[in-house]
This record gives sequence, C-alpha cells and structure tokens, in this order.
Amino acid sequence: MAMRFDIADMQLMVNISEVKSLTKAAERSFLSLPAASNRIKNLENNLGTDLLYRSSQGVTLTPSGEAFVKHSTNVLRQLEHLNADMREFAQGIKGKLRVFANTTAMSEFMPNLLSQYLHKHPDVNVELRERLSYRIVQAVSEGLADIGVLAGIDPSNVDATNYEHLTFIPYRKDNLVLITPLDHPLAQHKEVSFVDTLGYDYIGLSEWSAIHHFLRQAADNLGMPLKFRVEVGGFEGVCRMVAAQVGIGVIPESVAYRQKEYNQINIIHLKDKWAIRQLQVCVRQLDFLPPFAQDLVQLMKEDAKTESQRP
Repeated sequence: MAMRFDIADMQLMVNISEVKSLTKAAERSFLSLPAASNRIKNLENNLGTDLLYRSSQGVTLTPSGEAFVKHSTNVLRQLEHLNADMREFAQGIKGKLRVFANTTAMSEFMPNLLSQYLHKHPDVNVELRERLSYRIVQAVSEGLADIGVLAGIDPSNVDATNYEHLTFIPYRKDNLVLITPLDHPLAQHKEVSFVDTLGYDYIGLSEWSAIHHFLRQAADNLGMPLKFRVEVGGFEGVCRMVAAQVGIGVIPESVAYRQKEYNQINIIHLKDKWAIRQLQVCVRQLDFLPPFAQDLVQLMKEDAKTESQRP
C-alpha cells in the first residue's frame, strides 16, 4: 500500500538523530514538544513500527528509525538540490549540464571546447567532474551525468543488458606514451611494454586523478607495484619533474609532444593495447537530451571532424 510521507516528519526525525533529544529536536523544527511527540506517534502508527527508544535519559533511534533517518536525509538533500536548481531557473539560468570526463579529456580538450560552448550558451551552467572511464559509463547509465567523455572502453563489449540504452560516439584519438629523461636507460627504445618500466620510479598525477587509478590498476593486473616517487597536480608538472631526472611518467601523446618544446624529455610509445586510446562521447538516448545538451555533443562531433582533417 502506497504511503505518504511528510517532509516535516522527515526533518524532525533527522533532528532527533542529531541532538538525541525530542525536546531539542522540537525546538529545531519550530514545534512545541506535544506537537513533535504527536507527530512521531502518528508516524510510528502509520509505519507499523517504533522509530525511537524512549527512556529517562532521552531518546535513541531503533533500527527502523535509523533506516528512516537515512532515507529522509537523502530525500531532504535532493530537495535542497531541487530548490537550488529551481532558483537558478528563476534567476534566468535555463539549464544545467553534467559532464563527466577522464583525465585526458579534462585537461586537453574540454577547456577550449567548453569555452566555445558557454560563449554560445550564456544561460547554461556546466558541472564538470573527472572520473574513471568505467565510472563515467555507469554514471551516464544511471542518469547521474548527461554526457560522458571516456577512453579504454570498447562499446561493442559493453554489457548489452545494463547499457543497451547508451549511445557511444567516436571523439578524438590520444594515445598514452612513456616519457623519460634524455639519458634514461629506456630512452634508447622507440617503444616498450609497460611491464618493463615498472622497475623505475614514476612521476604521476595525484591519487584523486582518474589516470592515477588507471595506471595503478594496469600495474596491479601485472602483479607488480607502481612506484610513484612524486605526485603532482598536472601533466606539465609531470613533464618538468621527468626533465629534472626525478623519474619517468605516462601521459597523453598530445601533452607529451607539446611539452617536449619546453622540457628535455624523450617520448616512447607503449606496446600495451590499453595505451591506444580512442575517446568516446557517451550519452543516454541522444534525441531525449535537452537541446542545449545536444548542442554540446554536436560541437564535439565537429571538433573531432576538424581534428581528423588536420595533416
């Protein structure tokens, strides 16, 4: 049987869980003590279970009370987000676009792309977050992201049962390469396997970056540790540290060749299949996206086409 829940009851229970006192929770909820007590009794009657243990020392949550508070907290948080979004619409902001991208897309392609997009769409806000590629697919599938930009996932191998409603659009190619100091023992090679690099100290991005986790996972799959000697905040920092002979690193090829103009580094191709990177744009049914979201996807298609035509 469907039940109706009162927001005031939810907030009262959350307040009780925080202050461990019905009297103080009533004050927080701007209710009299009898009114608060009556609300809790009616709620318990409707649910058919006790939500509170009552004693002379105060009140504590029963297991069902803890479950109720957990769900109430999530509902109230979502309502806050709803209010915030509606305020933005009232202030003239017509839409909000959630984009999840991997490290390469975040640092290399999205800044210029979003600059163009936002110039044409001043009434749209963009929430841009960095995530691992498989997390991006999951987020788009679950509706937590509108658009994903990812690599290392073959759309033909994606679980059709869970993700049959997703659309994958080829974007750019940007392979991962190894960079070393000019006089490093590996510098004489044109290409190497990742496993042959794991005996050396690495320079990497911070543990919060998607590529950090990706490389650690690649090393774990080989049953070997990845030794990060230094962790920095961006690809430029990786290149400068490598040029200073602190260690070696794995970064996108486009970054490596651009930074080679300013840093004394050597670029070596990786033999591993995962180093060949085809970026994909991932969306739920494209035609059902808001027009302003479809515009960003179209801009990315045009960007990919322009890049493919360059010599």
